[in-house]
Amino acid sequence: MRNLMLAFAALALAACQSPQEPRQSVTVEPASSPAVPPGPATMVQSPTITPPGKDVPAKYAVFSGSWVGRLESTSEGRLDVQSVSSNGKVTVNYAWGVLDDNNPGEAAGAGKIVGNTLRLGRFPNGADVSFQMLPDGTLAETLSLAGKTYTGVLTKQ
Repeated sequence: MRNLMLAFAALALAACQSPQEPRQSVTVEPASSPAVPPGPATMVQSPTITPPGKDVPAKYAVFSGSWVGRLESTSEGRLDVQSVSSNGKVTVNYAWGVLDDNNPGEAAGAGKIVGNTLRLGRFPNGADVSFQMLPDGTLAETLSLAGKTYTGVLTKQ
């Protein structure tokens, strides 16, 4: 049932997009145990990664797949770029561990690649997350929340 709801939400987001779209919202689902020490970001379910089509430029296709790393060397982050379109729009699933006073959680949503940066829609808690492709093939993550900025590097799995 949850998978169906996530799929419906992703389709609804895609259907509502316009050429000059505002930041999109993502659905945040807290992890089952909010008092977990810093550590792995756990996805409730294994994501389905759809390989980019031949019409997707290489500069966008390189973002496809599962990425794992740490924010501020304490909290693990996981980004699953599930689909990439020829215009740089993506669907994702993102999970994070404990970061300061923020509980671990998971978000499904959408974003857009502009240049070498993937920006996700704003989370309901106000967090903004972006991922910049570095020359070595890793992603530099920046998460801004409540006046604080956290950074880290993700590697492709």
